[in-house]
Amino acid sequence: MLEPAGVLPQQAQRLDPDPTPAVDEVVLDVERLNLDAASYRQLREEHGTGEELKAAVLAIVAARGKMQNPVTGSGGMLLGTVRAVGPESPLGLKVGDRVATLVSLTLTPLRITDGLVDWDGTSEQVPCQGTAVLFGRSIAAVLPDDLPDELALSVLDVCGAPALTDRVVRAAGQGASVCVLGGGGKSGSLSLVAARRAGAGRIVALVPFEAEADAVRDAGLADEVVIADARNPVAVAEAVGEPVDVTVVCVDVPGCEHGAILATADGGTVIFFSMATSFSAAALGAEGLAADVRMLVGNGYVPGHAAFALDLIRAEPGVRALFEARERQTQPL
Repeated sequence: MLEPAGVLPQQAQRLDPDPTPAVDEVVLDVERLNLDAASYRQLREEHGTGEELKAAVLAIVAARGKMQNPVTGSGGMLLGTVRAVGPESPLGLKVGDRVATLVSLTLTPLRITDGLVDWDGTSEQVPCQGTAVLFGRSIAAVLPDDLPDELALSVLDVCGAPALTDRVVRAAGQGASVCVLGGGGKSGSLSLVAARRAGAGRIVALVPFEAEADAVRDAGLADEVVIADARNPVAVAEAVGEPVDVTVVCVDVPGCEHGAILATADGGTVIFFSMATSFSAAALGAEGLAADVRMLVGNGYVPGHAAFALDLIRAEPGVRALFEARERQTQPL
């Protein structure tokens, strides 16, 4: 059941989270949510990390039948175990499979039944109990046996970014120059290694703080690591220097559109992966700057994106170390 009737699930104001599967649906017992970075940042800035944050997430899910932050419009994804499979489901899942959903929580019917009692609010990953429903055109990946659940969930949450980066950099040609805004984050670090594998020449990682710059340097992910506030267009352009062929935006704060445009050479491409992006600001900013750049919306899906990202985390010890350090920083004391 959708409200209003006639719209697709992502656009709906409310979904029916009834865990009875239709003929082409799959029902999951939820173990963990992974809130997307932009949504978690906004919620944490407004509510802190205590009971108010927990209450805010519960209220959104109760009101909407899904996790869709009303400010950012974004959600995240989840980990769970298959409870039931409709007889006409095309997803190839079976009861007992442990899976990560590769579609947004903004279009996934969701119930939370434990009051988030085990979540302390200090991490994007939210342990919980409840149910979720996957539609016939949803996507899910069976969790790999060789990676910890938390690590696999973190990688799969952003697996669209490195896959599309790979495609765009290959199309730009051998030796293309690439800049990743937010190169120290999850999607950013994977995009850096994807660019290298795709044949990029000069690779620039832009990060906001020296500690993050040191971590990216230690991981060996970029040729140049520069520090600037991605919301300051002039500072971004000065830090990057010679404009690049491809700019990948992986920051989780608003206001980074114009810096990305200034960092990109005429005829180049900007990929916006951040859910904090204002696409009107990007379009009008490019027009106002007379910038002849192609702008792509990273929609989170590229065929084979899950396997591609998991292979990167297995094969690239530097990027895996960044992911694991991030997880340690969010563990409660």
